[in-house]
Amino acid sequence: MKPPQTYRDAGVDIDAADSLVDYIRPLAKSTFRKEVRMDIGGFGGVVDIDKERFPDPLLVASTDGVGTKLRIAFEMDRHETIGVDLVAMCVNDVIVQGAEPLFFLDYFATGRLEPERAKKVLQGIAEGCKISNCALIGGETAEMPSFYPGGEYELAGFCVGVVNRDRIIDGKEILPGDALVGIASNGLHSNGYSLVRKLFSEERGYRLTETADGLSVPLGEELLRPTRIYVRPVLELLGEFPVKGLAHITGGGLIDNIPRVLPTECRASLDLDAWPRPEIFRLIERIGEIEPTEMLRTFNCGIGMVVVIRDEHADEVVERLKGIGEQAYRIGGVLAGEQDQPRVTWGQ
Repeated sequence: MKPPQTYRDAGVDIDAADSLVDYIRPLAKSTFRKEVRMDIGGFGGVVDIDKERFPDPLLVASTDGVGTKLRIAFEMDRHETIGVDLVAMCVNDVIVQGAEPLFFLDYFATGRLEPERAKKVLQGIAEGCKISNCALIGGETAEMPSFYPGGEYELAGFCVGVVNRDRIIDGKEILPGDALVGIASNGLHSNGYSLVRKLFSEERGYRLTETADGLSVPLGEELLRPTRIYVRPVLELLGEFPVKGLAHITGGGLIDNIPRVLPTECRASLDLDAWPRPEIFRLIERIGEIEPTEMLRTFNCGIGMVVVIRDEHADEVVERLKGIGEQAYRIGGVLAGEQDQPRVTWGQ
């Protein structure tokens, strides 16, 4: 007689998954806000809305992943910060509409659950939630044998924020003459990695453990810099200035993301000399012989968040951001535009 088959025989270790949930529980609790009404481990997370702060609330939701930046984490076997990237990509999208991130859930899928690796990823997720004051209220760990190669995993994140109806930022008040203020990125964040991996391949003579031209750290460490989380500085601005629009500079770069917040009759003009670019962008542009337009629509090029503000407030906004430790620059302005004109121009 053959022994009876178990789920473990098929490659799914329920005990390991349960143990991981036990590990996650205190991590998640450390991120809880007062609105959380249930511990993790149930079938769904339960969150209240503070009606004193948000008497007429709107919910703003976002979902995202980390893309092929994961491949760098696999090759470096470095998983401590990739969870911060996951949170950042979601909460930064929520904050641009004026919403305070309220809660976050993650989806972690792998072929075979390796608890120590998973713990590092989840530690990063919890850290990102702490930075953004967003409660980690649950998630899903999926072990799918033969579906993913050994040592690899996929991540997805889901965030919900809340904003009062009269405080929603929708860009409708943006007018020609308004200014664009850029808040600095710290590198590539989590976009453009398919091109980056092609340029920095071993076939082209690059090693992730070695320092490339102009970089102060090994290439792999540079490429794994976690995405900046802009929640706290943006909330500071929203409490002090009449911000008209915000753009999170992700896939599509400055060219595609700034127009997402502009009225159809407006366009943006950028001064590309107004801010310093991290060296990684200069290196990519040089070794790939990449045209300026391609750089601006693929990468953030040193600006991770753009604030649209009345011109008379722009300098004060820059100084306020610098006062709370951010690097900020007046990077351009809003112009009147026709439908047949480019939505973003520069050097003109």
